[in-house]
Amino acid sequence: MKYAILVTVLVVSLVLAGCVQQPEEPAGEIKIGIVASLTGGASTTGLDMWQSAVLAADEINAKGGVKVGDEHMKVKLIQGDDETSREGGVKAVTKLITEDKVDLLIGGFSSGITYADSVVAAEHKVPFIITGASSPVITHRTDIDTSYFFHHCPTTDDYGESTTLFVDEIVKPAIYARFNFSEDRPLRMAVLYQDSAYGVGVYEGIKKTIEKYNLNMEIVAVEKFKMSETDFRSVLTTIKASKPDVLYPAAFLNEQTLIVAQGRRDVGLNTIYLSVECNDDPDYYTGVERWGEYSIQESRFGPYAIPSGPIRSAVEKFKHDFEAKWGAPPSMMGASTYEGVYIAAKAIENAGTLDKEQIRASLAELEMPQMVEAMKEGKITFSPDYRESKFELYMQQLLWDDAVGETRPKIVWPESVKETDFVLPSWYEPGSS
Repeated sequence: MKYAILVTVLVVSLVLAGCVQQPEEPAGEIKIGIVASLTGGASTTGLDMWQSAVLAADEINAKGGVKVGDEHMKVKLIQGDDETSREGGVKAVTKLITEDKVDLLIGGFSSGITYADSVVAAEHKVPFIITGASSPVITHRTDIDTSYFFHHCPTTDDYGESTTLFVDEIVKPAIYARFNFSEDRPLRMAVLYQDSAYGVGVYEGIKKTIEKYNLNMEIVAVEKFKMSETDFRSVLTTIKASKPDVLYPAAFLNEQTLIVAQGRRDVGLNTIYLSVECNDDPDYYTGVERWGEYSIQESRFGPYAIPSGPIRSAVEKFKHDFEAKWGAPPSMMGASTYEGVYIAAKAIENAGTLDKEQIRASLAELEMPQMVEAMKEGKITFSPDYRESKFELYMQQLLWDDAVGETRPKIVWPESVKETDFVLPSWYEPGSS
């Protein structure tokens, strides 16, 4: 008994003297909530966002984590499934903040859902790097404090403008040359948009562009549909009667696939179909089948086309690593969410703390090199007014590839990254002369 007491006293004395090494405290964690549609109508995109975030976190952690002051911390991701609904989004963000105690949020796909759930982030003053919801209203709204929101994806104003300018510069001359139309004739555009902040944003972006550049265009039909709708034949018949030269749907992947297939196959609307960037996804190329041939896809990152330029090797590596880990190529929302995790890590490292106010301030001052998406001036930074990052956008045309039995995109605009010329298909039917 006396011997046991003596041993205990000796060990305690050695510990106090620093002669016996005590177990190291576990490294701290940076807890990041990934807000994505992991169930519901947008689950294909939501899964891609989650998988891309995991890849980024694994890469960062494999290199020792993030240096925060004098400590290196590992990144821990926590899922926030918005269930492709406003109610689900609010529930997910509330849980991430109040129960999981996340340090910041990344993600948000649907503008309507993010418009609702970001209110919770604003109330709790939690930084939110938004990598999918593209309506500018997310950071432009004035009814809440949006200073903690950082928009790392093009807005509907950005890609609405690029797509409309492409139609004016490339598609319109091809149509007018073939059908000998007078230059005085306005190009006839139809718009079919999702009844959401995202859809409304695209429609407003088109109108702003036509007015801003005084384009000779006329919007001859405007129709809307509810999110996750599956039968578009009636509304497409109405649009066909308006005799458009081009159709610009503002739709998610599952909707765009049906719009194009039903429009060409069932309604005989043989026009040029435009598409918003969120559809640049492997599942879209599979789902649209041959009906999507010659349609147009606005993009900034895709599973197949890689624009020339300084980030080409980085894009190739990201695609290779993603496919090796998950068995399929990444899509656009995944790319921006992948970058979002690196943006968060850099902002925290620069701040040297997990204090949310200092992370917010660090994000506002952030300047880091572009990664796998081409950025204006080659860097990721946020504008001082609405905290928006700015991307280099391009347009692709889908062309049939016999080798894979699907369409594949080829970049047709702008000239600096063009792979091939735009093709006006032989079956194309213009609007009225």
